[in-house]
Amino acid sequence: MPRGHPADDAQRGSWTSTVTLGLVAVLSFAMQACGPQTPLEEVADKPVAAGPLTDGLRAHRPAVPGVRGLVTAGHPLAAMAGMQILTQGGTAADAAVAVLATLNLVEPMMSGAGGNGFFTVFDAATGEVVSLNATGAAPRALDASALSSEELDRGIHAGVVPGLLGGWIALMERYGVMSLERVLAPAIGYAEQGHPVDAYVAGSLDRSRELLESHSTTAAVFLLDGVLPEAGVMVRFPQLARTFRRLVEAEETARLNGGNRESGLQAAFRRFYRGDIARDMARFYQDRGGAFTRDDFARYEPVWTEPVRTTYRGFDVYSSPTTSRGGLEVLMQLNLLEDFDLAALGHNSAEALHLVAEAIKVTKADVYAYAVDPAHALMPTAGLVSKTFADDRRSLIDRDRAMPFPDAGVPDGAERRTARAAAPARRGAYETSVPGSTTSFTVVDTAGNVVVATPTLGSLWGTGVVVGETGLLFNNGSRVGSTAPYPEHANYARGGQIPILNNSPTLVLKDGAPFLALGTPGGETIGQTQFQVLLNVLDFGLGIQEAVEVPRIALDADPNFYRAGAEVTMRVEARMPATVMAELARLGHDVEPVSEYVLGNMQAVLWTETGAMLAGADPRRMMYAIGW
Repeated sequence: MPRGHPADDAQRGSWTSTVTLGLVAVLSFAMQACGPQTPLEEVADKPVAAGPLTDGLRAHRPAVPGVRGLVTAGHPLAAMAGMQILTQGGTAADAAVAVLATLNLVEPMMSGAGGNGFFTVFDAATGEVVSLNATGAAPRALDASALSSEELDRGIHAGVVPGLLGGWIALMERYGVMSLERVLAPAIGYAEQGHPVDAYVAGSLDRSRELLESHSTTAAVFLLDGVLPEAGVMVRFPQLARTFRRLVEAEETARLNGGNRESGLQAAFRRFYRGDIARDMARFYQDRGGAFTRDDFARYEPVWTEPVRTTYRGFDVYSSPTTSRGGLEVLMQLNLLEDFDLAALGHNSAEALHLVAEAIKVTKADVYAYAVDPAHALMPTAGLVSKTFADDRRSLIDRDRAMPFPDAGVPDGAERRTARAAAPARRGAYETSVPGSTTSFTVVDTAGNVVVATPTLGSLWGTGVVVGETGLLFNNGSRVGSTAPYPEHANYARGGQIPILNNSPTLVLKDGAPFLALGTPGGETIGQTQFQVLLNVLDFGLGIQEAVEVPRIALDADPNFYRAGAEVTMRVEARMPATVMAELARLGHDVEPVSEYVLGNMQAVLWTETGAMLAGADPRRMMYAIGW
């Protein structure tokens, strides 16, 4: 539908029906060139023929240089939105919010203002690295024992308070210089005037049709007269545009009443969490028997905190603390392998990948036992990331044989806490972790400030419920995986408690200056993917685009990583040589070849010793880097 027909918008939702055939062809070609786009959770179980895709070609895209700034994000339009703000004089924080708001439109199944997320920030003026946790809690009235696992996963009883919008405001307030109106302008423009849906999003829509049709408010946004858009169709989001404009109106009113930039941002925050937007969200849930109240939204505040940190071969590595599990995973895995000469084993050799897999197992056992909302239970962070604990746990690794999935260790400051005591003797379907879907990006500005962000809706499309006429989907953080399925476990779904995510935007410093910034979506694979890309650069010396593109592994557990003794499968991208997979199987790994480009979707920025700044963007999805 052309712009300027609000009555039609009200009747038909936000999808237009104009198709540009030439754009369809271009998008189809581009997606094919980037390799298969099927997410990990949707790969068929049948074997995939192993072997390299090409002879000698390590990267299919160039690394993208930047002199005054870089944006590498999950979609070209999102990257360009961030670059627009940088070229207009905005900071990395301002540009990051422009990226986030645009991703809400161009990757609507992955992240949005109704989701959650984490930020790792380098402040060039002070040399300080800080973390921002933009994660909301389950409604205080939640009683998980009265709900099925399906109800905790999707629908009106699932979800957590949207923390990400508050994170946008907090990030801009502390490190930005622009107004919310200015940084939301690109997203509002795409929402009102339209943008072409890409093939990856169209495929996700098609695979999720049953979910999208199951709630009338969701169907009104994502279907047009019962028809899902195909690649190249111009789509609009008038509901989301109106929500963004309500925030801008609150900011403008505060400033017209004599307020400054900060009071304008706070007015937008209050309108969302304590004003009429919160009222509308609470009323929607209460009318449908949901648990959210206005008080749940009013209690929310984003949290600035210190990142978790370790050293690795002379580098300082920073990532997100709890309520992220992934930040702990990345650091603990590095600690475990620091004593091994990985470079001597060879990049992606069976011997090196075996050590990577064993480190992942040990770390998963520990973080799943202890990672929890620190406001509700003891969180022995210092003990988990200590070198002493790594020395103790490294003894489990046998260089000649794969271990069963182990029990957790006992770091300093903790009592033994495992799922084994709480787990029933017989497994149930409710124990199975639900896959997550996310996005990630990095922004570097002219002053050298860096923002690495990993926002998420949890699973694809989050709860699956668009909240009234806000255009927002909530993160389904109450699902198994973000929560434990065992009532005795500290991370069981409880009212008022923040579930654990795996998001872990990561920064590496060398002599106090940024050296590597990276993040990835991928649910359970996030910490595993980032671990491997870090090794690709820090141990094996790969260029940034090579480090992002080369084949990877990922471990899955049946029924989940909360259970000691779970059956672990190693998924291996089919570009890995067949000889390597055979040797991994001989070492005792349950190897499952998967599609050639499927594990994780990394974006990263590397500062080289020559002073160059280069960005890598993953061809596994629509990742795209732009330099200035």
